[in-house]
Amino acid sequence: MSLTPQAPAPRITYGAVLGSPYVARLLGGTLTGRLPNGMAPVAILLWATAGGSSIAFGGLLSALYGLASALAQPVKGRLMDRHGQSAVHLPAALLNSGLLVALPLTGPYGSSGLATVLVVGGGLAAPPLEAGLRALWPSVLPDPRLRHAALALDTGTQGLLYIVGPLLVAALASAYNPAVALAVTAALGLVGTAAVALAPPSRRWRPERSEDQCAAPVRRLATPAVALLFVSLTGIGFAIGAMNVWSVSMAEHYEQDMLAGVIPAAFSVGSFVGGLIYGRRTWSGTATRRLVVATAAFLGGWLPLLALPAPYAATAAVAVPGAALTIVVACAYVTTDALVPTSRTTEAYAWLILSIGAGQAAGTALAGRLAEQPLASAALPAAGAGFALAVLLAARRRLSPTGHPQRGRHRRPLRGRHETPLITGASEPASISPNTTPLVRHHR
Repeated sequence: MSLTPQAPAPRITYGAVLGSPYVARLLGGTLTGRLPNGMAPVAILLWATAGGSSIAFGGLLSALYGLASALAQPVKGRLMDRHGQSAVHLPAALLNSGLLVALPLTGPYGSSGLATVLVVGGGLAAPPLEAGLRALWPSVLPDPRLRHAALALDTGTQGLLYIVGPLLVAALASAYNPAVALAVTAALGLVGTAAVALAPPSRRWRPERSEDQCAAPVRRLATPAVALLFVSLTGIGFAIGAMNVWSVSMAEHYEQDMLAGVIPAAFSVGSFVGGLIYGRRTWSGTATRRLVVATAAFLGGWLPLLALPAPYAATAAVAVPGAALTIVVACAYVTTDALVPTSRTTEAYAWLILSIGAGQAAGTALAGRLAEQPLASAALPAAGAGFALAVLLAARRRLSPTGHPQRGRHRRPLRGRHETPLITGASEPASISPNTTPLVRHHR
């Protein structure tokens, strides 16, 4: 008896992904709602300096906004896991937008303390759209191949926010004033968040509670494996933060101000292209193995900087680790999904985002102190990537324990839809912001 070979599965296209119900709305709304992440720090800085404050104070306000937004992520993620997405997104967006609009009302010589309170409050209230979208994809796209491509598209486009956002703020501030830029920032955040929060998938979403969790509800989120994974991701963030400051050093050394923006933009473009390529096929092997390999590629991509390349070569070089970043973060999300309780995945995603953000802050701070030393400054991104790889190699058995294969988990599907099992080895790219310090690049 002969077996008839099965025809290969049809190739997934991004047109098919965007044509699926709710995908374009959720992705477009999330991108619009997250534009303030790239716009608000620059708009706050411009508003502060236009009102007579020092660049140092404006930079402090911008940093506080980003830091507050990152630190509040796990809390908002846990609230979504308990109460649903719309119950968190809408109040957060209203408060965030209201505080950003209120900031110019303090006046050009308003109280610095009041301005600080408004900025920190706005950062704390920033809607957790990134973690929320990650949790929505399984119910919106039950087909694992479509979900794989959607998440890759999501991953690549996130980095572009930190190119478009600052440019839009600069244009608005130049044509009008920084207060208008803040108002537009608030409006975009509110409109984008509402588009997501009012969509049926977001309104109906609730975390899945598996039978094993019902029997053992005390299962912890912070296991050693999860902790080691998040510690390794601080090294990834450290490399990105150090790269941002190194680009400023390159701009000063070669007296070409554009390099401070062009180099991070090349990194983001690399991430975008890498995400598009990665999402076009299903990859074999475990997510842990791909995570280690991709992190090794991320490290290798930074090594050419140790040769202190000229501007054009440096710009081309950073696109390589940018492309690897997409795979690193993609596999990190899949690994997280396999390690944490299904009822707390949104909170876990938020901790993942915070881990990378904390690493970025550390990389930015240390690179700033070493900016006058070209070789040390160029070596910091590779040092961060090397730390990440070392932790992953030490923890790889914990991340993929024998007898417990990694698997994707699904939330409750929409009425009338059916879940399909996740193909073994299919990975789910994540959304991540490859550049969270635009103010350092554009406003020194």
